[in-house]
Amino acid sequence: MPGKKGEKVVAVVLVILALDQLSKILIVKNLFLGQSLPVINGVFHLSLVHNRGAAFGILNNLTPLFILTSLAAVILIFASLKKNRSISLENFALSLILAGALGNLIDRIFLGYVIDFLDFRVWPVFNVADSAITVGAILLGWKILSPNTKKAN
Repeated sequence: MPGKKGEKVVAVVLVILALDQLSKILIVKNLFLGQSLPVINGVFHLSLVHNRGAAFGILNNLTPLFILTSLAAVILIFASLKKNRSISLENFALSLILAGALGNLIDRIFLGYVIDFLDFRVWPVFNVADSAITVGAILLGWKILSPNTKKAN
């Protein structure tokens, strides 16, 4: 994706991917599995969890399936971004989803599970990659479902 427009997409992906991987390294170095450190007691904790399933731990121990589906998603998103290099909300959303998918894919390939640690106590524990995927999906959904603002000529 050469060129200034492609560079912005790459920058988004690299920044989110770096934040995801660095945050996981810091958590693993400072917490043991199952440990929970209150940041705001009862509201927000840092809790180290190994997620061997999909979102919220469903479909446990199907790592090969998750690796294959993640690879397929990464390839499809990359192809879409390469084809359409415009700076748009859609491409920003796809960049977030791509970064998140890559972050969790790295964990699955090298560890066999995803490192989760953001714990709001009323929601399953998640990570930066999950957040990027969720925000990207919401933005993409909003873009797709928004009425077209361009007037027909």
